Amino acid sequence: MLKAQAMSDKRSHRGPDPEDARLFAPRCWPGLRQATADLRWLLNHGYALPSAAELVGNRHRLTARQRLAVSRSVCTNEACQRRRQHEAAPDQLRGQELWLDGFNVLTGIEAALAGGVILLGCDGCCRDLASVYARHHEVQETAPALRLLGTTLGAWGVRRCQWWLDRPVSNSGRLKRRIRDLATASGWDWHVELVFNPDKILAEAQEVIATADSVILDRCDRWINLARLVITQHVPEAWTVDLDVSQTI
Repeated sequence: MLKAQAMSDKRSHRGPDPEDARLFAPRCWPGLRQATADLRWLLNHGYALPSAAELVGNRHRLTARQRLAVSRSVCTNEACQRRRQHEAAPDQLRGQELWLDGFNVLTGIEAALAGGVILLGCDGCCRDLASVYARHHEVQETAPALRLLGTTLGAWGVRRCQWWLDRPVSNSGRLKRRIRDLATASGWDWHVELVFNPDKILAEAQEVIATADSVILDRCDRWINLARLVITQHVPEAWTVDLDVSQTI
């Protein structure tokens, strides 16, 4: 999902918010995990996410950023089961074409490289708190993140990558050129398309999809947990907050 931002974002890193060291310190993890478990219970019993998240956030006295973290990490038992059933493994991609939810995959790896909070959710996906704004800006971690993706996908033997970027996001054309130029220089068979609604295209595709977007995960035929696999292998020092409570309910 795209989030509007009125002011231009001039940060050079996709790193943590100044308050994150306090909000996501180890002493906060038990409370955040309990809030995630409570929210999941409510969703499993038919509560809508907005009202359930407000109820849980108030009960546990969570800040807005903590509420966002909990909401991004949770899904119902049914959704979790479906996502795991449709998840592909890296060895299934050899010689295949992979479609990437561009901003979703890239910003997660950028955030991990920059020391931002990485959330491990109930479905096993890694998600960040950086968001994709109405205006995208390249950061110092963009090129390293793209190289890690190229190294990983090359090792898996992926034949071709099709990137999908949100056209309405300002500077998406600049990122397209950045990806294309790096791919050409590195000999990667990568292609980039700008479209108004990548979610619909990716959700209905027959190819394997790389994303952690819940809307796509709940509809796509096959997906791979690309950001988590890259972070686990190449960024082991990433600041990961484990909110996977799927085994506790």
